[in-house]
Amino acid sequence: MAGPRYTSYPTADRFVEAFGAPEYGQWLDHRAQSPVPTPLSLYVHIPFCQSVCWYCACNKIGTRDRSRGDVYVDDLLRELALYTDRIGTGQPVSQMHWGGGTPTFLMPPALERLMQGIERAVRFTPQAERSIEVDPRSVDSADLHRLRALGFNRLSFGVQDFDPTVQQAVHRVQSTQQVFELTRAAHALAFESVNVDLIHGLPHQTPARFAQTLDTVAELRPDRIAVYGYAHLPQRFKPQRRIHEADLPSAGDKLAMMRSAIERLGAHGYVHIGLDHFALPDDALAIAQRMGVLHRNFMGYTTQPDCDMIGLGVSAIGRIGPSYGQNARMLETWQASVRAGVLPIERGCELSRDDMLRRFVIMSMMCNGTIPFAAVERDYLVSAQQVFRDELERLREFEALGLVRIDADGVTATTLGRFFVRPIAMLFDRALRSALPRGQYSRVL
Repeated sequence: MAGPRYTSYPTADRFVEAFGAPEYGQWLDHRAQSPVPTPLSLYVHIPFCQSVCWYCACNKIGTRDRSRGDVYVDDLLRELALYTDRIGTGQPVSQMHWGGGTPTFLMPPALERLMQGIERAVRFTPQAERSIEVDPRSVDSADLHRLRALGFNRLSFGVQDFDPTVQQAVHRVQSTQQVFELTRAAHALAFESVNVDLIHGLPHQTPARFAQTLDTVAELRPDRIAVYGYAHLPQRFKPQRRIHEADLPSAGDKLAMMRSAIERLGAHGYVHIGLDHFALPDDALAIAQRMGVLHRNFMGYTTQPDCDMIGLGVSAIGRIGPSYGQNARMLETWQASVRAGVLPIERGCELSRDDMLRRFVIMSMMCNGTIPFAAVERDYLVSAQQVFRDELERLREFEALGLVRIDADGVTATTLGRFFVRPIAMLFDRALRSALPRGQYSRVL
């Protein structure tokens, strides 16, 4: 059984079309009235890819016409203006991430124009994180130098697997030498953090082959490594129909690959941050985990405090106050809205008090492996043991498995339980709790 990754709560599949631009705009107006606005996060979605990878479940558009990026940048800047017209220019931004698709699909003049437009509209805080996803097949060291000059200080390379057979099976062929050269160049350019993405569960992967990929990526010595699990959903994502189900590893082999990642990367000095993320001990994520101040949002694990987020581009998700809003997922619909001067919010939700309480509990477990009763009672003026009486009773099943400890102070994931924070958090998800009968939760393990 699959479970949410909890980059938000409620999760995006719970967003409704009854919540749209007018409702989201009210919370923007509320933020505009704040005399001292808190720092924002900014997410920019670039959907274009010159070559579509068959495993990909992102909102992407395959095209070799890079001039489409120029038009798209025009519309991104129009959308950004819709926000600054409501909340004012010069809003502080402590975190920015460009994802996709392939952000480096944009040609250098378009990249520069977009960054300059953003810098005119907002004010980056002195220690702001400015990150971008990079396809190693689409850049060289000169491109990395250009990104650094534009102000990016963090990179994420999408590698997925170093094995040639696996690469061929997912239509993403790149040489190991190419990735090593780019990683060395990124370190030489003093990027503050370099991340490498891997995926386990791809066609033709075996525990032995994936172990070799893990050892190779450890040789690279990136600051962070993400090891995502592949979800085969060909009925939803058309490119996945090119992947033959018979070529996929078994559930047992997938579990062995993740266990191998934890063991091998740990042996190479990486700290398991949570779920599928690893970092070197001196990386900001590892430091935040040790200090108990790790956070999670639509960008994944982050050191940035929980804050409002503006999502720009087709399908991007944002958060303002106690509300989430997602942009139109079709390019033409999104473009028509921004060109008409209307926020392109297609769906979203406004959180109830119970939603906010459960978000706190779920994020606390996902980030720090704990649910502190005292903090729940202090911030929400409720008795955690009374409000979550049923959830705590069901959690005894996990306690019997040695995954959590429950006492008067709260719930704490054990060392083993830290690998299973997602099913533990699912117990507190109201939608899932009501949908699943008692006894189903342990099957997520």
